Amino acid sequence: MADILEASPSKKGLDGIKKAAILMISLGPETSAQIMKQLPDTYIQKVSYEIANMDHVSREDREAIVNEYLEMSQAREYILDGGFDYAKNLLNKALGTSRAKEVIDMLNQIQLRERPFNIARKADPQQLTNLLLGEQPQTVALILCYMQPDKAAQILVNFPPEKQADIAERIGTITNTSPVIIERIEQVIESKFSSYVENDTENVGGVSTLVEILNQVGRTTEKAIVADLEQKQPELAEEVKASLFTFEDIVSLQKSDVQKVLREVDHDDLVLALKGVSDELRDFIYDNLSSRAVETLKEDMQYLGPARLSAVEEAQQSVVTVIRRLDEHGEIYIMRGDQDAIIE
Repeated sequence: MADILEASPSKKGLDGIKKAAILMISLGPETSAQIMKQLPDTYIQKVSYEIANMDHVSREDREAIVNEYLEMSQAREYILDGGFDYAKNLLNKALGTSRAKEVIDMLNQIQLRERPFNIARKADPQQLTNLLLGEQPQTVALILCYMQPDKAAQILVNFPPEKQADIAERIGTITNTSPVIIERIEQVIESKFSSYVENDTENVGGVSTLVEILNQVGRTTEKAIVADLEQKQPELAEEVKASLFTFEDIVSLQKSDVQKVLREVDHDDLVLALKGVSDELRDFIYDNLSSRAVETLKEDMQYLGPARLSAVEEAQQSVVTVIRRLDEHGEIYIMRGDQDAIIE
């Protein structure tokens, strides 16, 4: 289905979304429902809208879209089995030289959009960092947009603070980049990273990618980057802060949600996380615990003694991780930016 969604417009002006809608109609409700479950929400909405607004689909269009889908799926299988040359030979025999070239070219374009910088994603983070330290901030930002958030975070923290902020700003403001530019940069990067291997997955640029990376880099780095963004791009900083959730933001949660969080949080993490926080924040936590739990918590904090800042920040991050997990599962609600409040 990704092949159809990402496909270029056809001669009749049908873009990927319209093609996907026609394919869904052709496959029938049961099969289409199963496919829909696998699509991202944004695609589900767009395809559903097209289906709802499609009064009539000609038999010719239906057959053409189904055939295109089958050809693209077949081409992918051939590529997975034996690579592009193998696929090209088989497709030439099955579809003819002209159509085979069209299918291969389309797949090439789709795969460029799907998985740029694949070899960089597989590289060892430290080796990758060493190689990227000499690159321009805009190049580093573009590559980090397509990295796994945790690996991108590992790389970002190794840059000097002023360069971290510059890279973060560029990540946050990337909206789209020419496939030609991506391809050129990828060719240069590929020649440098060809010997390093690791894992895969991918991401895209913009505020959401920046937030995912900042969620991984640690509180000190996060605060420094956001503070710098506030000076350089206040609007971007506000958008990022609206999406971020920090340990101190726990006071913004509903009372019932705070109690759910505290039931899930490891006791030792909570003890360490409360080290050095404001009296107001500490009292807020106490107010959401039983008197016996508060007594135990105070006792353990008293016996804890001095603690490293990094250890405290790690414990606070563990609490935030619990909060974000519960929010993602719909068990609690985090207010973000201008979202509507919940009415009890």
